[in-house]
Parts: sequence; C-alpha cells; structure tokens
Amino acid sequence: MDITDSLICYRRHLKRRNYSPHTSKNYMNMLTHFVLWVDVPLEAVTYEKVLAYIDWLIRKRLKPKTINCHVACISGFYSYLQYEKGITITNPVKKRCRLRLPKPLPRYVPDEALQLFLKVVKTPRDRSLFMLMLRCGLRVAEVATLTITALDLRRRQIFICNGKGAKDRVVYISNDAHDALVTYLAIRPAAKTQKLFLVDKGLYRAKPLSVRGIQKRMEYYARTAGLHVTCHQLRHTMATQLLNADAELATIQDLLGHNWITTTQRYCKVSNLKVQRDYYKAMQTVIQRTTPEV
Repeated sequence: MDITDSLICYRRHLKRRNYSPHTSKNYMNMLTHFVLWVDVPLEAVTYEKVLAYIDWLIRKRLKPKTINCHVACISGFYSYLQYEKGITITNPVKKRCRLRLPKPLPRYVPDEALQLFLKVVKTPRDRSLFMLMLRCGLRVAEVATLTITALDLRRRQIFICNGKGAKDRVVYISNDAHDALVTYLAIRPAAKTQKLFLVDKGLYRAKPLSVRGIQKRMEYYARTAGLHVTCHQLRHTMATQLLNADAELATIQDLLGHNWITTTQRYCKVSNLKVQRDYYKAMQTVIQRTTPEV
C-alpha cells in the first residue's frame, strides 16, 4: 500500500464529507504523526501496536482528550480504507483503546470578577467582541468570522453561519451588547473585507482580527485585571447566568448551538441558583410537615 497516495485520497475524502479546513488539517497532522511513528506497514498494524502508540502519546504528556482524538482519527482512516477503498484490512483500533475522560464542570466567571474584567476593557472594539461572547454565547472562532451582513441590529439578531459542526443558528443581542456594537461600528476602520472585527493599528490595520488575536487581547486584559479569564469562560458564564434567571434548558441549548441537551445540562451543576431556591423551598415544606407541634 502506498502511504502517500492513501493519505492524499483520505484528505480528498474529508473534503467531500464537508469537514472544515481546520478539522481536515488536524486529522492529517495526527495521521502523519502516526505514520511517521509506526515501524511496520499500515496493513500490519495490530491492536498491540496501537496500544504502544497510545503509551507513547501518554509519555509525551498529551491530554486524554487529545489522545482520544488521535485514536479516533486512526480508526476513521482504517474504516475509510476498508469501506471506501475496498482494501482488505483489519481496523486495529478497538473501543477499549479510548482513554477514560474526566468530566470537569464548565468554569464560569463570577459576577464580581466579571465586573473587574469589564472595567479594564477600554476600547470599543474589544468591549463589543467580549460582549458578544458574554451576552450572545458566541465561540471565539464565531466572533472572528462574524461579518457585518450577519448583524441585524434593528431586530437585534445575529445570524451565525457555519458555526461549530457547520451548523447555522440565530442568537439575540442584549441591550448592553447592542450599545457596544453601535459604538464600535461608529469608529470601525473602512475596509474592503466584510469581517466585523478588524485590527485597529499597525502594519495589519483594517485586516480581519484572527482567533489568536482575540485570545491575545483576552490574555492582556486578564493580566491587567489580575484574573484568570478565557474567551470560552464568557460563553460558559452566559449559560450559567441564563440558567440562574430560570431560562429553559432547551432555550439555552439553541442559543449555544449544542447538539445534545446533555451538553447543556452540565450547567445545572454549576452555581445553579434555581436548584438552590427549589431546595430551600421544598425543605421548608418538609420541615413544616415533619416537625412535631410543641
């Protein structure tokens, strides 16, 4: 089997399956790492060889989730060779290869820390992009790819095109996020690009602001405020705040663009004031019913 030809064909297969360029690139990188590491032909790779590769990844101190991505990528490649290319080959990846993953709770930003963070964000551009994460639940990549045409300020809506998993959705703009956007649009540099957020100075002025550029701004403001805050934590904070304001889980699921309600249900375990209120209300009733009269 020609390895180079197989990898090229698999990359074309990913494009036909409409995988995003970012996902395709990651898959090919992981496959390349495996092909360079393995010391036998691909058709001779065994279950034991896959386990040895996992041990090697563990020694490199990769996170369990990252290792599972490598394993899934290898398994997908062998399935492609079997069912798409018609090659008689055994998939060496078994279900038990995957590492057991921890299930950490989503980390949100407490109200006091959030106020300190927003206080140090001075520029209209940075404030508006952070407000989109905090009030609209946008991912950092969705903010970076957002276009002017996706905004409907009159209806206070944003159309998210090709979000995670190539899904579209509509999110809504709160009053403070609306004000931040209007302030930024009034001073936004003139540019040919339709991307909303642009570099505001330097050699790349008026060029689209990248994901890494947004993350660097977040890191700068977090250091200035003396806090540990990330872009994704603002999204988690929105979900937690909506839940505590008695929003329905299905509503939060739609706004965040989650495939499964179980993903959204993780927020029920984080600072859920509704559970706290229900507990004390129900417990008061229990105490009244069970406490004997004096």
